[in-house]
Amino acid sequence: MEFIKVSNLYSLNKSTYVNLRWIAYIGQISAILIVQFFLKYNFHYFICISIVLFGILTNLFLQFKIKDNQVNNISSTIYLSYDILQLGILLFFTGGVANPFVFLILIPAVFSSQYLHFLSSIILVAIIIIILIILTFYYYDLPHPGELHFHVPDYYLYAMPISTSIGLIFLVYFGFKFGEETRIRKKAYDKIQELMAKESELLSLGGQAAAAAHSLGTPLSTILLTAKELKKEFGNNHKISKDLDLLISQSNRCREILKKLSLNPSIEDDFLNINLSLNDYVNEIVRSYQEISNKEFVINLEDYNNPINTNKSIEIIYGLRNFIGNANKFSKKKIEILLSSNKKITNITIRDDGPGFPKDLIDKHRLGEPYIRTTDQGNITKYGLGLGTFIGKTLLEKNFANINFNNSPETGGAEVLIKWENSDLKKI
Repeated sequence: MEFIKVSNLYSLNKSTYVNLRWIAYIGQISAILIVQFFLKYNFHYFICISIVLFGILTNLFLQFKIKDNQVNNISSTIYLSYDILQLGILLFFTGGVANPFVFLILIPAVFSSQYLHFLSSIILVAIIIIILIILTFYYYDLPHPGELHFHVPDYYLYAMPISTSIGLIFLVYFGFKFGEETRIRKKAYDKIQELMAKESELLSLGGQAAAAAHSLGTPLSTILLTAKELKKEFGNNHKISKDLDLLISQSNRCREILKKLSLNPSIEDDFLNINLSLNDYVNEIVRSYQEISNKEFVINLEDYNNPINTNKSIEIIYGLRNFIGNANKFSKKKIEILLSSNKKITNITIRDDGPGFPKDLIDKHRLGEPYIRTTDQGNITKYGLGLGTFIGKTLLEKNFANINFNNSPETGGAEVLIKWENSDLKKI
């Protein structure tokens, strides 16, 4: 049932598959015609041509009758099984496993291993091995000149299907592993695109909020000023005085709300300023976490001597937010963020006092890959799947950063070192 359910999740691109089949059929016809008319070897020429022509008909059907751009997993498995059987029949009439082109029978399974479900690859591998065994014992002689009878020793003949099967299993396994890694990365990159789209919407909304706060500031100040003047003039009137006090207090409250909506409340006329230093990025992110977290954030700027301003980057914001968010999530009480810079390099170090990165993932240099699991079963519940780390690393590396992961000798928790060349920061 699972094989049927995932049929639409795994698929082959129809145009690519059709083109590969055309290449195969052209090669097969060329080989048959050369052997028949150029080399003039005797073999079952008409049967072989008929088999290839029937394959061409199936490719024409696939190309013009199947309208979908993607061939689903089940249909792809059926077509690839036919390709294996078709080539197996051709080999049956042309020397069996002794045919030098026998290795071509591996291609459909290797192709399948990268794009289709693992069960599809198992089915195709089983079909190929069965065909190889049959072709070892049942086959017509390899085409040869009339005066020469080609024959190989039995030990060599039996070694052919064994070596081919071993090569098949090896290639399919690695094809499946590479295909699975590609699918995982594609899934992770799709997640990045989704998160970046949401972040863009939030920043756009924040910009509109800031614009509203900026625009409403002047009329609100006018209302507040008028209310205060009225208070001075009619303050002795008890009924009016209460209403004026209420008006003034609510105006002040509106002012505080509008300040919170602003991207940078401390700047009134330049609230959409895009020139930011890394310190600005860090402070903005930390401030957002301090509102929802009771943990201590410490920002150390002692060695931050040469700040470089950059254009505001959503990718840097979200990349740093992932690492700071992870530190907040896994820390016990405290998160330290150290900024340092000189004339050449700018560093951000984010460390926490939590359990740290799994040692096996650090040793294998797998941190930064998506959907990974530690082998430390005792602490597996403490860790995630590495998606946040992958997103943060990918976005920051896209902006010229170099990322290193370690466990802090000072706190024992996770430590992320993010390094930029100052010349690269100026390009952002």
